[in-house]
Amino acid sequence: MTIEVAGAGDLLAILRSGEPRTRTELMQLTGLARSTVSQRLDALLDQRWIIPAGDAISSGGRPAVAFTFNAGARVVLAADLGATHSRIAVTDLTTQVLAERSQDIAITEGPEHVLEWLVEEFESLLAEAGHTLADVCGVGIGLPGPVEHTTGLPVNPPIMPGWDGFDVPGWLEPKLGAPVLVDNDVNIMSLGEHWAVRPEVKHLLFVKIGTGIGCGIITEHRLHRGAQGAAGDIGHIQVAAAADRVCRCGNTGCLEAVAGGAAIAEQLRDLGEDAVDSRGVVALVRTGSPAAIRMIRQAGRDIGDVLASLVNFFNPSSIVIGGDLSDAGEHLLAGVRELIYSRSLPLATQHLNIRVRRLGDRAGVIGASVMVIEHVLNPSAVDRSVASE
Repeated sequence: MTIEVAGAGDLLAILRSGEPRTRTELMQLTGLARSTVSQRLDALLDQRWIIPAGDAISSGGRPAVAFTFNAGARVVLAADLGATHSRIAVTDLTTQVLAERSQDIAITEGPEHVLEWLVEEFESLLAEAGHTLADVCGVGIGLPGPVEHTTGLPVNPPIMPGWDGFDVPGWLEPKLGAPVLVDNDVNIMSLGEHWAVRPEVKHLLFVKIGTGIGCGIITEHRLHRGAQGAAGDIGHIQVAAAADRVCRCGNTGCLEAVAGGAAIAEQLRDLGEDAVDSRGVVALVRTGSPAAIRMIRQAGRDIGDVLASLVNFFNPSSIVIGGDLSDAGEHLLAGVRELIYSRSLPLATQHLNIRVRRLGDRAGVIGASVMVIEHVLNPSAVDRSVASE
């Protein structure tokens, strides 16, 4: 059986598996003539997408040269911009982090201020990693609000004043000299967590519980964004526990209004506890605050109530809980599991795995890097880059 190959990009897709291949092996895999394979390999070598493997492969005669994917051919700039805290990184083409840093910066400072800071930080990180802007193949950005992925424009983000409709790619691309891809922070975290467990997990829900609540959906190894990129916005599903509570979106009764980090912190402050935000809530849980533990467990139940319906509808094999509140650990997970297992169909939960995030605070930048890598190394994009030389 052969693989249909249209161009150099498809050869690169084969070599990205990590296993070195000789010209003969690539001919057997693709059914292409040796001259065609050689021509396309030469094009990939010219752009440094591939390099000769360390050791030649011998079958008794003259050793054959094997080729392998060059993860260091380019670098990716990745940013996970949160409501008050951001993490940025430089990675190679396998998402290996070459340099990273995190810093408190409020998204409410507005797009120009935040993006100016981002450009300066990216340039500093590149220098730290021993690279320049000329080595960058793409930039991935996650924002804490709804984003129309095809254009990169934020759409009515509730906690991002001044960002609505702001052309993030158009503003950044001239300054960084590379294509800029933008998505909401939950989607890029989903990509990052899925990258860590592929190819075993095909269907995954990633639930971010921080200041707000959102969900990323991976199906058949692909991120599902929906028609306008609004898929997974579970924080604004109405729940009985929220009753008439007003949510920051302007509606009442939203899940986020009772189970989001901002809502829990506000309830704790009303009781005289020192909880500024989600991290403050987790800190109180870790010190054994009865009120904080009680609220976190109830938040888990409220979130689990919503997720139970999603489990019946979507039937994921894995649910990953992320965001700052996930650091509350079993206090949160116990409530989530309780409601999911009691209200979902037995068949849907038979092999369901529910756990906290594996990548920790890195999930967003890893996911932003994955978003860029899959875009830049798409076979048709590689064919265009080769043809342009």
